Amino acid sequence: MPPIELPLLERDRELAALSAVIGELRSGRPAVVTVTGEPGLGQNDLLRWAAAYATDAGLRVLSAHATPAEHEVRYGVVAQLLAEENRALAPRLFLTEEQPGGLPGLNGLLNAVRDRPTLLVVRDTQWLDPASLRWLEALARRLPRAPVALLTSTTGTALTRPEWSVGTPLTGLATTIELALPPLTSSGTATAVLRAFGAPGDPAFTEALAGATRGIPAVVHDVLDRFARAGHSPRADRIDPLRTLTAEVVGDHATRALGDLRDPAAVDALRALAVCGDLLDFPLVCTLAGPHSVSESRLRAALTASGLTTVRDGHPRVQDAVVRARVLQEMSPADRAELYARAAGLAQRVAADDQGIADLLLLARPVGDPWAVDTLRRGFTSALRGGRRDLAVAYLARALDEPLTAEDRARIEFQLASVEMVTAPAAAERRLGGLIRATRPGPGAGLRARATDLCLLGGDTRAARHALAGAIDSAPAAPEPRRGTTGAPAVPPEAEPPATPRTHLVPHRPYAGTPPGATGPDGRRPTAPDLPRTSRAHDAPHSSVPEAAVRPEAAGPDEDHAVAERHELTVLCRVASFLRHDDADLDVLPVPALPDAVHNPAVAGVWAWEHGVAGVHREEVRRLARSAFVPAATGRPLLVVPRLLGCRALLLTDDGEEAENHLGALLDESHRERAAISVAHILTVRAELHIRHGRPDAAARDLAAAEAELPWDRLHPIFLPYWLALSMVTDLQNGHTERARETAARPLPPLAHESATTAQLLFARGVLARVDDEPHQAREHFRACGRWLLRHGCVNPAVQPWRSLAAEAAHTLGDTEEAGRLVHEEVRLARRWGAASPLGRAQLSLAVVTEENRVENLRAAVTTLSAAPARTAYTRAVIELAAAEREENERRTAVALGPTATVLPPVGPPPGPHVPSVATRPLGRPPAPRPAVLTGRRTAKAPGHEAAVWHGLTAVERETAALAAQGLGNRDIAAELAVTTRAVELRLSGVYRKLRIRGREELRALVQEAEGS
Repeated sequence: MPPIELPLLERDRELAALSAVIGELRSGRPAVVTVTGEPGLGQNDLLRWAAAYATDAGLRVLSAHATPAEHEVRYGVVAQLLAEENRALAPRLFLTEEQPGGLPGLNGLLNAVRDRPTLLVVRDTQWLDPASLRWLEALARRLPRAPVALLTSTTGTALTRPEWSVGTPLTGLATTIELALPPLTSSGTATAVLRAFGAPGDPAFTEALAGATRGIPAVVHDVLDRFARAGHSPRADRIDPLRTLTAEVVGDHATRALGDLRDPAAVDALRALAVCGDLLDFPLVCTLAGPHSVSESRLRAALTASGLTTVRDGHPRVQDAVVRARVLQEMSPADRAELYARAAGLAQRVAADDQGIADLLLLARPVGDPWAVDTLRRGFTSALRGGRRDLAVAYLARALDEPLTAEDRARIEFQLASVEMVTAPAAAERRLGGLIRATRPGPGAGLRARATDLCLLGGDTRAARHALAGAIDSAPAAPEPRRGTTGAPAVPPEAEPPATPRTHLVPHRPYAGTPPGATGPDGRRPTAPDLPRTSRAHDAPHSSVPEAAVRPEAAGPDEDHAVAERHELTVLCRVASFLRHDDADLDVLPVPALPDAVHNPAVAGVWAWEHGVAGVHREEVRRLARSAFVPAATGRPLLVVPRLLGCRALLLTDDGEEAENHLGALLDESHRERAAISVAHILTVRAELHIRHGRPDAAARDLAAAEAELPWDRLHPIFLPYWLALSMVTDLQNGHTERARETAARPLPPLAHESATTAQLLFARGVLARVDDEPHQAREHFRACGRWLLRHGCVNPAVQPWRSLAAEAAHTLGDTEEAGRLVHEEVRLARRWGAASPLGRAQLSLAVVTEENRVENLRAAVTTLSAAPARTAYTRAVIELAAAEREENERRTAVALGPTATVLPPVGPPPGPHVPSVATRPLGRPPAPRPAVLTGRRTAKAPGHEAAVWHGLTAVERETAALAAQGLGNRDIAAELAVTTRAVELRLSGVYRKLRIRGREELRALVQEAEGS
């Protein structure tokens, strides 16, 4: 394939000017024309065109080309000019000694041109040797008396500005023109593509070509030539290969220009400029380049003439990263690292930008000064603030190359691992594993426990057991703390809130995960294999709490820290076993019993969680959870996982506001430490708090922020079910049902099915099936959730109210026996726990699935839920109570009218997913269970005050809203109206938006209010 030939694009102005000069030269009028611009803009192409044009016009043309190789050759350019006129003169120019005032051959040339006008063409005058420069300046002074035109080209600023340039009085009456060439515009680039391929390119392709080549015609020509030879076409989908090829071409041009730069001082200055030119001023760059006899102005001219630099803000700058890489590629690695180190030291002395100095240190040899580590750590913080985690990791990894104390090295390793947990989890686990094995307890330490804590947040459950094994090997035996009269662990007085009176719990029988009388979803008490090993290994703490905590008195400081570290690693090992059972692993210790030293905040937090999930001793759980946030007397840093468990325990006790305050403080602390993975987990727990308190909008914001910190594709599989469950419930509460279905259908990795958080996802899928009016699937999901929770010792209905929701699903399916058993079980467990939220929800479900004392149960639920933080369940209870009281009043009215009124009119709320059918049934007969599939068409009857209620709705929206207010599910409504389920969802979304309500419950309440209920 022949090379592509491109014309002189967008040079019409310059061609016209040169044509005019040549035309005047034919009439004997002299001129001096200088064509300038950065390399590659086509200066020499214009000169070649002018030479050919003048030759065709019958003029004599003498040409010469200055090169860097001949810069020191005396009269090198003059010899080229006169070679055609006087071949014998050229050798004498190099052999004879130069005499003062001598200009060999100049007079002969002036005599020769009197008979025939002559065009002198000199290319690249920036490389003129001094003797040729003086010769040409002398010629320019004589131009007014000779028919000669001098046409030269130069790139940027020449080393010595010729005196024939515009603005000097040297040329007298001769015409003086300077033509500065601009780059190609987008239109010119598009024309080049058209000429190269014979067809116009895609606009995106042309724009990418113009941006990558900066409109330099020489680069555009070479890129298009190679692109066409590679068989590509100018399409938008070939932009990536185009950019790769452009980088190669730019690099090749830079290499050729670098080869032409022969001045050692200019080469050193260019290398220094490539290293720190964007950070330091040019005088400092010259200082870094080393002592040279060349002046700063001459270095500027040489760098500009090379075409490797541009001028920005008055200072030379290397063009781009490709040119910078080619410039530094010529250096050996050791010399390059040394240059970067010297540049960083100079930048530090002049107080340059910290991140700029850190960038220099990344490629420098170890400096060995403390300021280097401090600067890299500040750069790490700045990079994290800007969202550049990859750069932050590089800064801290480079800091580890500096000489450090063992303590500083361990702290930097930990800080680096906390970021790598998001960017490179496997590397973070290896780094933390090394810290766990190498760190030993000591005053102010706690790094091994913090590293294990971070491993748990990252999903590495095995690290806790290995850390505990190392602690047992290295720590002395811990003396047992003194117990109270009943043998219970002691709670320190500083852990108790000032306003909380000291109370003693009634002694109780130790529990083993599942309390006496608790049953599973199938009506059977879980057998021993179903119980968690953590519960079987150790009994619960005893019932009373002594007045003060007593720590061992004989232990020294190191021993005290060793005991505290062993306790922390023990509880972290317990948490790891709860998250994922590794019974098949033979190289780790079995799960130990929880220590009794609850003066340790980590121990207190895990004790609170284990008590809470078992559903016993609510006041003790509250006290232990609060003590998880009180720093220990040893001054050891508080761990994240136990505090998160303490917050979740406070959620179970209905102390949501207190938990939210602790989560906010914990979030601020994690932000200060730049621990992205801790921030993500804290945000998810706070999202759960928002869900429990009926704030789905806030939950969605926290989940989005958590995903920004830790994307789902980098989340460990054992936590994925929990995150997916929160996302599904949040979407359902916000009305995004389709998005929740997509989340539920998302495939899970195998390890996700081994986690305790799987129960959360099963519960969320049950809620989704409940919204979709699929009671069979809902009951199965809630049953599976219950089995999973009981397996892990979670009996408390405050964790997940799976029994009550499974009971409502069973009631819908007509299984009243199972419904009654499950709901009574939940009421009993909730009453034993004593928190308002789970008890109120259980009482509400009891009223839904049993007809006996329904109004009384609903009133009890309303009273209980009025003191609970969650308002959604309270709203539902109020609506159910209003419907039940109205039904009761109508029944009494019908009885008072006599035996003829045997059937009540359908004025009560029709059957729905939460309300049993009470319409059109004989008095005195128990309500029939609602069938799983509706048979027969219902009439969508609007309320009496139609204009006020349905104001702004279309006819189809009114009909759909009326059916939804009667309790029909989306599928039932779709079948009634002969439309798709998606159409029903869109209509209801429009109804909720126009009526400014949030869902079906508020729609029912609105309809009942309009009917006068």
